[in-house]
Amino acid sequence: MTVLDRIGLGGRTLRAWAMYDWANSAFQTTIIAAVFPIYYRKVLAADLTEAAATSSFAWATTLAILVVAIVAPILGAIADYAALKKRMLAVFLAIGATACIAMYWLTRGEWLFGLALFVIGNIGVAGSIVFYEALLPHLAGPGEVDRVSSAGYAVGYLGGGLLLAINLLMIQKPAIFGIADAGMATRLSLASVGIWWALFSIPLFRTVPEPAIAVVPGAVREKISLGLGLRQLRETFSELRGYKQAFLLLLAFVIYNDGIQTIIRMATTYGTNIGLQEGDMITALLITQFIGVPAAFAFGVLASRIGAKTSVFIGLFVYAGISILGYYMRTATHFYALAVLVGLVQGGTQSLSRSLFASMIPKRKSSEFFAFFGVFERYAGIFGPLIFGWVTAYWGNSRNAILAIVLFFIVGALLLTRVDVDAGRLEARAGEAIAKG
Repeated sequence: MTVLDRIGLGGRTLRAWAMYDWANSAFQTTIIAAVFPIYYRKVLAADLTEAAATSSFAWATTLAILVVAIVAPILGAIADYAALKKRMLAVFLAIGATACIAMYWLTRGEWLFGLALFVIGNIGVAGSIVFYEALLPHLAGPGEVDRVSSAGYAVGYLGGGLLLAINLLMIQKPAIFGIADAGMATRLSLASVGIWWALFSIPLFRTVPEPAIAVVPGAVREKISLGLGLRQLRETFSELRGYKQAFLLLLAFVIYNDGIQTIIRMATTYGTNIGLQEGDMITALLITQFIGVPAAFAFGVLASRIGAKTSVFIGLFVYAGISILGYYMRTATHFYALAVLVGLVQGGTQSLSRSLFASMIPKRKSSEFFAFFGVFERYAGIFGPLIFGWVTAYWGNSRNAILAIVLFFIVGALLLTRVDVDAGRLEARAGEAIAKG
């Protein structure tokens, strides 16, 4: 076995698949986490009050989540029925990348236009990820799915972090790139995400095959329509509950991933509340990205030795420690230390959750099932922020709030103990056998 085989990138098809994580992760870092939020507040919404700017940005994010949560499962059902995974991925990619490129024309006061593009871009990236992840069960065998899933996250950390580092250098030192000023550099940085995303998606479309649809003997094929998608969706949810172990894993994942997403989303808010500087928090984000590269690969190797489920438990244990240590955080150095810990476990915990789920669902339903999983994976974090805000309001500070997040990891881990991975994989194989008649 070669080194590439050990880390989940042994085949050309697997490397091409992982490159899509490299491509779309630029949206997560530059648009969602770092550059766009700051540009929105300081330039696009400069004429709004702080409360109006903050609330409008929050509502835009909520709208994007709701649209994806409603549309993605329906489209996933259609994609499985008609073998449209790559084409649906291409449609969402085109929508999202175009929105990013259009951000070049955003200037002072254009907050509404900016939020519209932000919502469209979020829908594009989230929708595309549903179909990207749905390809995984068709590409990786049972013995390599953990490594391949982890490799995708690792490559994504590297790609997203690399473009973010380039963009930050452009903004801070525009003269080096022959750019007039930081404002122009920021607009070019936002547009660069669309170009980067589209360019590095090419290997997937050239190399990864479209999975064949499962044809049930004697079944009548319907024409593709919204009604078909809704009917398939109802059947999917009913069928997912029939795969008891996969459904239980999804419930556990929803809870502990809510804690993970809350830490990701509330980190800068918490850092601001305790007096950290903007530059320190962006530096911490870069630390998380680049430490996440070897750490995600390492989790893939670890899973092959001790099992994916046990490896996820390790990640949840560290996350619980992060919540507790966050309560005592006082300085930028402490924030950097926590960023290191997050980088060590974030990619591994999420990627192995993904691979566990992939191993416990039938391949013929991958788009439909991953539509549910994808929404929870990338856009979970509804109850965590609510609890964070309630505890902060009740106690008058956010230190108790960050400590309260540990409950999500405890409850999620307890549910995960009830998941029987081997039984879940047998259920998936049995489902495939029934479909083939």
